[in-house]
Amino acid sequence: MKNNGHLPVYGPGPVYVGVIAGLTLVAVCLRDAPLFASGRLHSAVLTVIGVIAVLAGIALWIYAVPVSKIDDGILNNRLVTTGAYALVRNPIYSAAMILCTGVVLILGNAWFFILPVFFWIFMTVLMRQTEEKWLRSLYGSEYEDYCRRVNRCWPWIPKKRS
Repeated sequence: MKNNGHLPVYGPGPVYVGVIAGLTLVAVCLRDAPLFASGRLHSAVLTVIGVIAVLAGIALWIYAVPVSKIDDGILNNRLVTTGAYALVRNPIYSAAMILCTGVVLILGNAWFFILPVFFWIFMTVLMRQTEEKWLRSLYGSEYEDYCRRVNRCWPWIPKKRS
């Protein structure tokens, strides 16, 4: 966290997105390698689900960044809990995770199906060790209440306030 009392505009996001995009690119390059031939699947269902996931990731990113105006919230030191942030606490990172998962599904190679699990674990650990600590420090009980209502990684209909 910056010394000026609010979150950095970029935070750990470039690291997260860079790592998962890099791993996804490696999977794209290796999908037809002889070493991974035994994992090839020919499934139109996986392709359709993958395309839907890619489009959903793009839509979530658009909803999170230009529509929900997260930059304004950060610069004005305000906890953003509306728009995409009412569906998932980390919609930008989730959008990247969903998009990369879609690409993995489109590849249709079972050897790479472990990647989405890694994407989720990496995001969970990274957020717990960085932004969640910063947000708890800045917003206290307001952030705790938000965490009880909204998932960290996967968009979902938020729980009602108690």
